[in-house]
Amino acid sequence: MPDLDFRHRRLVLTLLPSLCAVLASGRALGAPAAESLAVIFPDIGQPHRKIFTEIIEGIEEQAKLRVRGYPVAANADFTELQALLKRNGGKVVIALGRQGLQAASAFDASTGVVVGCVSSVPDSERLRGISLQPDPALLFSNLKSMMPHVRRVIVVYNPQTNAAMIKLAREAARSHGLELLALEAGDLAIAARRYESAFASADSRTDAVWLPSDPVTVDESTIVPLVLKESWNRSVPIFSSSILHVKKGALFALYPNNFELGRDLATLAIGVLNGENPRPGVTPLRAVRTAFNWRSASHFGLSVALGQQRTFDSIFPEP
Repeated sequence: MPDLDFRHRRLVLTLLPSLCAVLASGRALGAPAAESLAVIFPDIGQPHRKIFTEIIEGIEEQAKLRVRGYPVAANADFTELQALLKRNGGKVVIALGRQGLQAASAFDASTGVVVGCVSSVPDSERLRGISLQPDPALLFSNLKSMMPHVRRVIVVYNPQTNAAMIKLAREAARSHGLELLALEAGDLAIAARRYESAFASADSRTDAVWLPSDPVTVDESTIVPLVLKESWNRSVPIFSSSILHVKKGALFALYPNNFELGRDLATLAIGVLNGENPRPGVTPLRAVRTAFNWRSASHFGLSVALGQQRTFDSIFPEP
């Protein structure tokens, strides 16, 4: 028996470091592993839910950590939600969509937050994340590749929501040899007058109109039909930050690559989790796909090479 006890003691001492590691990881005796990343997103049905599913898949692929999703209803108790996240071990939250942003804004500073899948963020200087607004530099690069003769970009914007984006656009325009004519409009009536005046004086040989994401100056029921009509009648091309406008007649648009957006959000979140303290700020979207309207291109007298067309992710009208 003394020899057997000695062997037992040696075995325990040999396994002790491994047992301690298992206990520390929270996996001993069937205990669930604490998640490091949590994703909160609007609790909505298909087809919109598929967008968030694809983003979460990208987050999981990039993070290589346990990720748990939390669908958030419109009437959710954000205090209780944060308490639940803490109980489950969520240290950093990726907040998607408007409901996610509202929840994140209500959390106290003990929870790290990265925001995504929103067009504008009121606290963009305090929060970290990626907006749904495509980077103007990418938009202008695509514009010049399709229409190298364009010299000026006209945009009507609401300074309350897009002042920061226009600042980026001015810098991007200069780097691409473009003049940016940015016209302010705080309501629908002013926006309509700005567009009418801009199209009346536009030169179809050198001008193009950009439709950013803006609920006021790019109102879907009033402004977009007006702009599409003026664009077609005056042969002044428009490009957009929305694939829906390409279906209706815009020349091209950049829209989110949801999976790659998830990867980019995960990279930001891992930085916060590791205490790297990335600077606050919401950056424009760079994980994009391209939509193109060949009928509009033909109307504007553009000849886009077949090889370039093959690089587009969506082409309208569909064959």
